[in-house]
Amino acid sequence: MNGQRFSVGQMPILTPGLDYQILAEEPSRVMLLGGAPLDAPRTMFWNFVSSRKERIEQAKDDWQHDRFPKVPGDDARIPLPD
Repeated sequence: MNGQRFSVGQMPILTPGLDYQILAEEPSRVMLLGGAPLDAPRTMFWNFVSSRKERIEQAKDDWQHDRFPKVPGDDARIPLPD
């Protein structure tokens, strides 16, 4: 990307097979996302994503019954959307 700058919320698409360097000019969080294409369509509800709809329903039930582990340092409990 040859010295190109990116701002918060931008998602550059990198060319496979090339080498890249990332330089953060201030404390930053960077996420690299990649891999082979997914093998099947995905279903999404709120924060849950799965290739099986029944797994989404199980996740919804688990959330409603507080069976997910707590996030350290986060005491907020967000209700499941309708």
